[in-house]
Amino acid sequence: MQEKILIVEDQFVEANNLQEMLEGKGYQIIGIARSVPIALTLIEKEVPDLVLLDIYLKGPLTGIDLAKTLRKQNIPFIYLSANSNKDTLESAKATCPYGFLVKPFREKDVLVTIEIARYLHQNSLEAMRRRGEMEPPQALSGDPKQTDTTQEYSADEEIAFRGIVGKSQRLKTVLNQLAIVAPTDTSVLILGESGTGKEKIAAAIHALSPRKGKPYIRVNCAALPTALVESELFGHEKGAFTGASDRRIGKFELAQNGTILLDEISEMPLDVQVKFLRVLQEKEIERIGGNATIKINVRIIAATNRNLEYEVAMGKFRMDLYYRLNVFPLTLPSLRQRKEDIPALARYFVDQHSKKLGRGHMTLSESAMDALLDYAWPGNIRELEHLLERTVLVNSGPVIHSIVLPESGKPEIKKDDEPIQTIDEMERAHIITALKHCKGKVSGMDGAASLLGINVSTLNSKMKKLGIDTGKTFFVKSS
Repeated sequence: MQEKILIVEDQFVEANNLQEMLEGKGYQIIGIARSVPIALTLIEKEVPDLVLLDIYLKGPLTGIDLAKTLRKQNIPFIYLSANSNKDTLESAKATCPYGFLVKPFREKDVLVTIEIARYLHQNSLEAMRRRGEMEPPQALSGDPKQTDTTQEYSADEEIAFRGIVGKSQRLKTVLNQLAIVAPTDTSVLILGESGTGKEKIAAAIHALSPRKGKPYIRVNCAALPTALVESELFGHEKGAFTGASDRRIGKFELAQNGTILLDEISEMPLDVQVKFLRVLQEKEIERIGGNATIKINVRIIAATNRNLEYEVAMGKFRMDLYYRLNVFPLTLPSLRQRKEDIPALARYFVDQHSKKLGRGHMTLSESAMDALLDYAWPGNIRELEHLLERTVLVNSGPVIHSIVLPESGKPEIKKDDEPIQTIDEMERAHIITALKHCKGKVSGMDGAASLLGINVSTLNSKMKKLGIDTGKTFFVKSS
């Protein structure tokens, strides 16, 4: 049975391209609507399995307005969007879409996003059925991954998932999403707190991809000196700058035909973000000091423990880059959210480190395990592993009876008079810092708007709202 898709898009060329692309892949397009009223009329005639929904449409009603209706009718939808502002993005996310697609559309991104939306929606229906909120649903197509949430992993998946310990539903959801996106070339954004295992997830994506025999290059953007980030990523020619005594091949070239993991992507400087966006869009780079354009074929995985939407709002991360990276986000749960996995993880790390230290077989007592379960784990899996490694090291017997837990995981008592900055105060301070850096200049290549990655009009509006006056002398750097 063909999956039925409704396209709600007021730009004829883009809507027609989507229709041709999807019909060529076996989907049934039940109509193209240019406005919300037309879309509602089409839905009344034939309920679609999925709606591709533009945010900005003809008429007074937006795609966000239609999304609220779709949510009530339990019809899954994916937003189609060019770069939207922060408020629009927040309003769109509040409707709980199954994905975002950024214009111009790339076929592989569209197909993968539809597949993951199908999977997520089927899981949602299954959860509703278990709660008794609806009858057992029929699958949207013949793909067994849609309905069977307890399926066994393939042999390749078992190998790729080694070291990823746990059977919680939150972890299974991540691994199932991973298995869907890994065989494609779609960029993946891995989100999660420090210590949640983002590197292991990225390595598993590479191991399950057609690129698994090719280079896998890991880059920690936070560890790169600011002055050398561009050289590290894109390389440089001999004599490109002082100290460039030889040609250097950058990380993207080293990852040719393979995968590159850009960890802590939020730490990438704004000027380098512009060039990285070109890599994502054009699949090409230029070495510093070079004139030749180098075509690259690299799968990009980005990871961060930061809230990128907040970073965008603060002007530290480009919104267009955020949209381009956010095609397929994987959000890893914290250890606090999957405490049922702590016993298995604890036994795994005790076995691993007792063997490494030559201590023979060691076990955890019931009281020691209870202590682990009661702890908050601010450092997540990494903290658990390091703690158990130390515990194994100092323990003299075969059974670990007690564990010394850090104070950091205990509830913190905050003082009532502790000052907390508002979002406006933080944003004002950040804009002032940028203006100081640019000596009070707002527009132009060396202006604050360019540095912050936002439009001049947007910056002027924010400055007016926050009471920032460019005539103030403190914007001029002291010599």
